[in-house]
This record gives sequence, structure tokens and C-alpha cells, in this order.
Amino acid sequence: MKKLKYALFTGCTAKQSTPEQMMSTLAVAEKLGIELVELTEASCCGASHLQDYDDFLSLVLNARNIAYAEKLGLTMVTICNTCQLNTAMTKHRLDNDADLKARVNEKLEEVGLHYEGTSVITHFLYAIIDDIGLDKIAEMVVTPLSQFNIAPFYGCHNIRPSELQNETHKNPENAYAPHSLDDLIIACGGINVDYEEKNKCCGFHVELQAPHTSAVLAGKAVSGAMDANADWIVTPCPLCHLKLDTQTDHLSKAVGRDVALPVLHMQQMLGLALGCDRTALGLQHHVEKVDFV
Repeated sequence: MKKLKYALFTGCTAKQSTPEQMMSTLAVAEKLGIELVELTEASCCGASHLQDYDDFLSLVLNARNIAYAEKLGLTMVTICNTCQLNTAMTKHRLDNDADLKARVNEKLEEVGLHYEGTSVITHFLYAIIDDIGLDKIAEMVVTPLSQFNIAPFYGCHNIRPSELQNETHKNPENAYAPHSLDDLIIACGGINVDYEEKNKCCGFHVELQAPHTSAVLAGKAVSGAMDANADWIVTPCPLCHLKLDTQTDHLSKAVGRDVALPVLHMQQMLGLALGCDRTALGLQHHVEKVDFV
């Protein structure tokens, strides 16, 4: 298999709040023979909050991050759904508005950068599926997850808006019936759990403005997975992971029942199937204990 090489945009969360996601990303990349060049100069994507405060600043910020990947001549891979959305949205807007692109580049020139629009931007989940392939992943599995019922939780920003996120996917997703994470679960030998909440919002981005609503959304997601007989949840988004893994007491109070399941990052699930050591995957860092491996 040809060695793949990507520019890795880590975002903030994987380097701070969920270090196990960064650990498992690197462990899985090594198993798959992927070279990841971390964009150490890159900064926060704005997290869908700066965008509401200063739209133009958010475009300059994200164009700056993309420009670093362009200097390397590499596809930019993200490992956070919100980073994926904001970066992909910036690229879409600049590539389709010459005047806006010129204004952004005028600011970037102050720091010696220029946005061209040459780098593809994709989430690590889709890079794995599109560039390696599910059949190849299945062939590489050394520890099939066949004893587990695994509930996929997609999160909002990887699948919405679908017309934006599908610009670079070989197998486009339907936001109302996504399949990529389900497909990866099956490739890992697991049993994918279908439940109503798998493509809903976790509530992370309204937590400060509407904490009860946020908790209800997340609580319903966990309880939906539990009611569908899931052993654990897997997500490609570190923000969804934070919400579902660290606030079970709050979620339980919000929905009026005890809700708690182990929540794994997509990379951790894949790493388990590929035979990575649990410590290398950071499974010891979870709030809700991962004690089944």
C-alpha cells in the first residue's frame, strides 16, 4: 500500500482536553503507515463562536491555517468535526468568491502567507475510508470487535451541511442517514447499533447559553444508545466526546434516568481493532471507565 502523507490540523481539543484522541490518532497512523505532518503554526478554527462575533476575522484565521497545509503541498486532515466545518466552509467561500479571497489574502500578506485554494480538506475518518478503504481496513484487523455492540455518534459538523461536507468525499453522506461510521464499525468487526439519536446534536455548542437543553440532547443520545443495547459509543468528534463522557451526572438529571456508557474516539476503536496497546490509545484517560479491554 502506498504510504499516505497528510498535513494534520489538530485543533485545540486534542492537544488539551482530550489528549487521548491525539495519542490514538498517532498510534493508528503508525499502524496504517500514514505520515502525519502536524501543522504546529496553526491556531484555533474559531470553534463556531468567533464566526458569530467577527466573520471576516474567522475567514482570515482559517485561511491562514489552510495556507500552511498548502505550503507543504498536502491534503489537510482534521480530527475535530467543528474544525472540519469551519475550515471547509472557509475554503468553500473563498474558492467561490474572488473578491473575498483577495481581501483575505491582503491580510495574510501581512504575515507572509497567501491562500491559493489548492489543499483538499477532509476529516481523518473520511481520509481513512476514501484513501485506504474499508476492505483494506478489514484485512488489517487483528482483534475483531465482534463481541461488542457499538453505537456510532456522528455529531453535527461532520455531516452538515451535507452539500459542503460532501465536496471531497468519494462516497457522499446523507445527513439524515449517514453511514461512514457504521461502515467503519463493521470493518473493525463490530456490530453497529442503529438508533434514532446517532445523527443528532450532542448539545456542546449551546452549553453556555442553554445548559439544560444541552444536557437533554446529550442525555437522549446516551439513553438512545443504551436502549438499543449498545456496549459503548464511538464518535469522530472530540467535542461530542467531552459532552458524552464527562457529564453523565448532569445528563442523568436532565433526562430523569441514569445514563452512562463508555465513549470512545473513532481512532481508539480503530486502534483496538488494529491491535494497538490500550495505553498507547489513551483509554486510561476517560471519565467513564473503559474497562472492557
